[in-house]
Amino acid sequence: MQLKTMTFHYMLLLLFALPLIKTTSISPRKQAESLIKWKDGLSSSSSSPPSLLNSWSLTNLSSLCNWTAIVCTKTRTVSEIQLSRMEINGTLALFDFSLFPNLTHFNLSGNYFRGPIPSAIGNLSNLTTLDFNNNSLYNSYNGFSGPIPNSIGLISGLQYIDLSNNFLEGKIPPSIGKLRELQSLDLSYNSLNSSIPSELGLCTNLTHLSLSSNKFNGELPLSLSNLKNLVELRLDANLFIGQILPSLVSNWTELVSLYLQDNSFSGTISAEIGLLTQLQYLRLYSNEFRGEIPQSLGNLSQLQVLFLDHNYFTGEIPQSLGKLTQLQGLYLDHNHLTGEIPQSLGKLTQLQRLYLSHNQLTGEIPQSLGKLTQLQRLNLSHNQLTGEIPQSLGKLPQVYILHLSNNHLTGEIPQSLGKFSHLYELDLSANNFTGVIPWNAGMLDLKLLSLSNNNLTRVMPIHLFLAAGLTGLDYLNLSSNSLSGAIPSELRMLTELDVFNASHNHLSGEIQSALAELLTLSISMYDFSYNNLTGPFPTCGIFNKVPTSAFVGNHGLWSAEGPTECKSSSTNSKSAKKNMVSVFLYSFLGFTVGAISIAALFLMFRKRSTIRPQVIKTSQNFESVEAMILQEEVKFTFAEVVKAVDDFHEKYCIGEGGFGKVYKAELQSGQVVAVKRLNTDDSNDVPAINLQSFQNEIRTLTTIRHRNIIRLYGFSTRRGCIFLLYEYLERGSLGKALYGVEGVTELGWLTRVKIVQGLARALSYLHHDCSPPIVHRDVTVNNVLLEQEFEPRLSDFGTARLLSIDSSNWTNIVGSLGYMAPELAYIMQVTDKCDVYSFGVVALEVMMGRHPGDMLESQLSESSTSMKGNADLLLKDVLDQRLEPPANELAKAVVLVMSIALACIRTRPGLRPTMHFVSQNLSAQSLPCLPKPFGMLTINKLSMLTINKLSALEN
Repeated sequence: MQLKTMTFHYMLLLLFALPLIKTTSISPRKQAESLIKWKDGLSSSSSSPPSLLNSWSLTNLSSLCNWTAIVCTKTRTVSEIQLSRMEINGTLALFDFSLFPNLTHFNLSGNYFRGPIPSAIGNLSNLTTLDFNNNSLYNSYNGFSGPIPNSIGLISGLQYIDLSNNFLEGKIPPSIGKLRELQSLDLSYNSLNSSIPSELGLCTNLTHLSLSSNKFNGELPLSLSNLKNLVELRLDANLFIGQILPSLVSNWTELVSLYLQDNSFSGTISAEIGLLTQLQYLRLYSNEFRGEIPQSLGNLSQLQVLFLDHNYFTGEIPQSLGKLTQLQGLYLDHNHLTGEIPQSLGKLTQLQRLYLSHNQLTGEIPQSLGKLTQLQRLNLSHNQLTGEIPQSLGKLPQVYILHLSNNHLTGEIPQSLGKFSHLYELDLSANNFTGVIPWNAGMLDLKLLSLSNNNLTRVMPIHLFLAAGLTGLDYLNLSSNSLSGAIPSELRMLTELDVFNASHNHLSGEIQSALAELLTLSISMYDFSYNNLTGPFPTCGIFNKVPTSAFVGNHGLWSAEGPTECKSSSTNSKSAKKNMVSVFLYSFLGFTVGAISIAALFLMFRKRSTIRPQVIKTSQNFESVEAMILQEEVKFTFAEVVKAVDDFHEKYCIGEGGFGKVYKAELQSGQVVAVKRLNTDDSNDVPAINLQSFQNEIRTLTTIRHRNIIRLYGFSTRRGCIFLLYEYLERGSLGKALYGVEGVTELGWLTRVKIVQGLARALSYLHHDCSPPIVHRDVTVNNVLLEQEFEPRLSDFGTARLLSIDSSNWTNIVGSLGYMAPELAYIMQVTDKCDVYSFGVVALEVMMGRHPGDMLESQLSESSTSMKGNADLLLKDVLDQRLEPPANELAKAVVLVMSIALACIRTRPGLRPTMHFVSQNLSAQSLPCLPKPFGMLTINKLSMLTINKLSALEN
C-alpha cells in the first residue's frame, strides 16, 4: 500500500515537472538560430534583412537576451518579442512558434507584415499580449489577411489582443470563449463579416472590446450581457441590425464609452440607458432608432458627448438633458423632433457644440442659450423656429459658427451679434428678417456670411462690412432680398472674396463700371442676375470672358460687341438661356455643345492666375521642406525615389492627368509606390489652381482613412517640383479594367457588384464619418483604382473640398464632363448629392459596360421622377452584353445595384438618396426578391422600386 502511495506521488510530481522539462529542452541557442532564420526572410526600407536587427547574428548567439527587441526570462529563454514600428516587411511563415512556449508578449504593430496568421500561434501557451495592429493611419502598405485561426483559443492566458488595422476576413472563432483571462480585444478596421459569436460572452473579464469598421452583421447576442466589466465598447461602422435590448444595457453599468454609430440598429432606446451612470461618451448616430429620447438620459451626470443625430427620433427634446452639466457636445440633428427647445439646455454651461438642425422644432429660440458661455458652434437651421433672435445670444463670446437658416425667424438682425469677435461663419438665410443690415466692429474673423432669402432692404452694405473690418470675407451671399442702390466701388476692397451672390435684388446702375470693379478681384463665382442693372454689356477686351449667365434677368442690359453694335435685351436674354442649357447638357453627356462651359473654365484659370503670387506664397511652405515628409512609419529619401524612376524618365510614366504625370517607382526595399509629379518651374504653363489642388489633396488624404480610399504616404518638394506618394495598385483604373480585356475575362457580375459596394462605402465614409464632411467632386471610372483582388480605391482628391455643414457651398465648375451633377453645372452649388449623382453614373457604367449617356439624356429631358423614355427598355438589354445575363442571387444583386444607381441620377438633388442609404442597402445581407422574372424587368420598373423605398423612409 505504501509503495502504491509513493508511486502515485512520483507520478504526480512528474506531471507537474513536465512543463519544466519541455521548457528546458528548448535551448536559447535553438531560439536564436530560429530567430535568425526568420530575420533572413524579412526586409525593411533601408536594407534586407532589416538593419535594426543586426544584433540578431550567428556571431552573437550567446547574447540572445541582449538582442534588439528581445526580452528573456530568468532561464535565458525568450519571453518578449517587441518589433513595433521598425518598418519591417515580411510574414510569419518562417517563425517557429513551437520554440517559444515562454513567450508572453508578441508585438509586431506598425510594420508591413502580411499573409495569414498561422494556426501554430496556438503553441504560444503563455502569451498574454498579442499586438499585430498596423498602428498607422495611412502607411501600412500590407497587413495580415485571411481568418483569425481557431487555435487562438488555446492561448488560455491571453489578456490583450490587438489585430486591428489589417485585412482579416471571416468570423471571430468560437474558441475565443476559452480566453477567460482576456481583458482587451481590438479587431477594428478589418473585413470580418460574420455575426458576433455567443461564446464571446464567456470572456467575462473583458474591459475593452472594439469591433469597429468591419462587416459584422446580425443582432447582438444576449450573451454580451455577461460582459459586466466593460469600460469601452466600440461596435461602430458595421452592419448590425435589431434592437439594443434592455437586458444588454442594464448590465453594462461600468461603461465609459459606448460607440454604436453607423449601423442599422432599430427600435427604441430603452429607459435602462439611464443606469450607465459612468458613461462619458455615447455615440448612437446614423442608425434607425425611433421613438422618443428617454428622459433617463438625464441620469448620466458624467456624460461629455451625446450623439443621437441622423436617426428617426420623434417627440420633444427631454427637459432632463439640462442635468448633463458636464456635456460638451450635444448632437440631435437630422431627426424628427418636435416641440420647443427646452429652456433647461441653458444649464449646460460646459457645452461647446449644440446641433439641433433638420428637425421640426417650433417656438422661439430660448433666452437661456445666452448662458452657454463656452459654446463654439450653434446650429438650429432647418426647423420651424419663430420669433426674433434673442439679444442674449450676443453674450456667447466663443461662438465661431452660428447657423439659423431655413426657419421662420422675424424682426431685424440684432446689433448684439457684432459682439461675436471670433465668428467664422454666420448663416441667417431663408428666414423673414427685415430692415437694414446692421454691423458692428469686432467680427474680424468672419469668412462666410449668408443673408439670402430674407426681406432685407436699403442699399448694398459693403461700406458697413468695411467699417467693421470684414475685409477677410471669402463667401458673401445677399441674394433674394430687397437691396437697392448701385454695386459699390468699395467692393474691390474685399480682397479675399471668392464667392459673391447678390442676385434677385433691386440693384441698379451702369453694368460696365460694376464689371470693372469685379475684374479687379479674383472672385471665382459671382451672380448679379435678376436686378435692375442697365447699360451695354461689354463683350470685348478684358470683358470677353465674363459669363453672361451671371447677369441674366437685368432687362436694362444689352449686348455690345463693339462701339456701335448692340443687341436687344430680349435677344441677350434668349442667348443666355440657350447658353445655360448647353452647359447643363454638356455636364451630363460630355458633348461638344458645351462651349460656354469651356469658356467659363478658361476664365477661371485666367482669373486665378491674377493671384498667382499669393498661391505661390502659400506653396512656399512646402518648398521650404528639404527632405521627404511622410507618415512616421514610412520614410523614403528623396534620392531613393528619384533614383527609382531614373530622374523621372518617361519610361516610368504610367499615366498623365490634368494636374501632372504619375510614375511607378520600385524602391530598393522592393516596395512599389506611385509618384504624382507637378513641375512648378514655369508658372506660365501651369495654372495656379494646380498648386491649390495638390495642397487640397494633401490636406484631405492626411485626415481620412478608409479601406476603399487611396493611401497617401506623404509628399516632398524639391527642385521646383511637388511630389505626392501613393500606394501603387497594379490593376490601374476601373476604366482601364472595364474597357480592356479584363472587362470580359475577370470583371464578372460578382466582381462588379463588389466594386460598386466598395465605392459606396468610400463615399459614405467621406460624407457621413468625416467632420466636416468631404465632397470628392470628381467620381469617375478613371478615379477609381483597383487592387489585386479588385477591391476599389477612390483616388484623385485634387478637387475635393471640405463642406461646412448646413451652409451653401458654391464653387467653380469642377469635375469630369459626363459625371457632373446638373446643379453643379448651372448653379455651381456643391453638396454631397453631387457625389451621389456621379456615383450613380459610375455604377451604371460598371453594369452597362459603357457610359450611360443616352439614359442620362432621357432622365434630363423628362420632368417626371420616373424615366418615361426608358419605360419599355428591358434591363437585360441594357446590361453589358459581353457577359452572360446574371442568374439567381447574382441577378438580385445586379437588380439592386441598377435600381439604386437610377435613384442616384435623379435630376433633383433632394430626391437622390444619401450615400449612407446607398452603402447600407448595397451591403445588406439579404437581397430583395425580384418583382418580376429577370428577363421582364424594365428600367422604369427598377427606377420606381428605389423611389418607393425612399418615399417610405421619408414618411
